[in-house]
Amino acid sequence: MKKILIINGPNLNLLGVREKSIYGDQDFVSYFESLKIKYPDVELEYFQSNVEGFIIDKIHAVGFDIDGIVLNAGAYTHTSVAIGDAIAAVKSSVIEVHISNVYAREEFRHKSYLAKNCKGVLCGFGLDGYRLAIEALI
Repeated sequence: MKKILIINGPNLNLLGVREKSIYGDQDFVSYFESLKIKYPDVELEYFQSNVEGFIIDKIHAVGFDIDGIVLNAGAYTHTSVAIGDAIAAVKSSVIEVHISNVYAREEFRHKSYLAKNCKGVLCGFGLDGYRLAIEALI
């Protein structure tokens, strides 16, 4: 059985509440439950933190033992060399996901410090990007 961890970064705990015109109106926990139903043969886990160091610690803790990580690092994507280094340091494949099309937004969002160390990047597909990432990992 494949084992995949979804990691969401800062402010993604507010999905369904914050900026619905950008991020939609569904909360992530209920979406995650639908993914577990859709993929009964995949062991899916979920972790969310607003703290950069906790995200790094989680990548280190699982990144040698699981099949893949789906990572939406939120704004840390555009600022965190440290998360990029953590991805490079582990064996598990990582797919970077963004709910919105970051290239249609502010200029600072066009740079990812993570992408070069990831298997791939998905953006602009809404929450469905997580499903597409899981498909790529299985």
